[in-house]
Amino acid sequence: MKSTGIVRKLDELGRITLPVELRRTLDIEERGQLEIFVEEDRIILQKYEPTDIFTGEKNELFDFCGKKVSKETIIELAKMAGILD
Repeated sequence: MKSTGIVRKLDELGRITLPVELRRTLDIEERGQLEIFVEEDRIILQKYEPTDIFTGEKNELFDFCGKKVSKETIIELAKMAGILD
């Protein structure tokens, strides 16, 4: 892990502000979404990229009941259901 040398204080609501230089470098847009991970005593922020809920695939995603599903998964499910051969 690489240190940026940036230190920020939490505000009274537990929020932090990411410096604009960091947001530009990581291509994080205004109001962009970040995914939060915890690893031991570390909090990891990562730019959110939607993925297929079953496979993690990032290409050709469709919304189904508020979830992302890839075209590949839809085809596999159709095969399992006997709709496609």
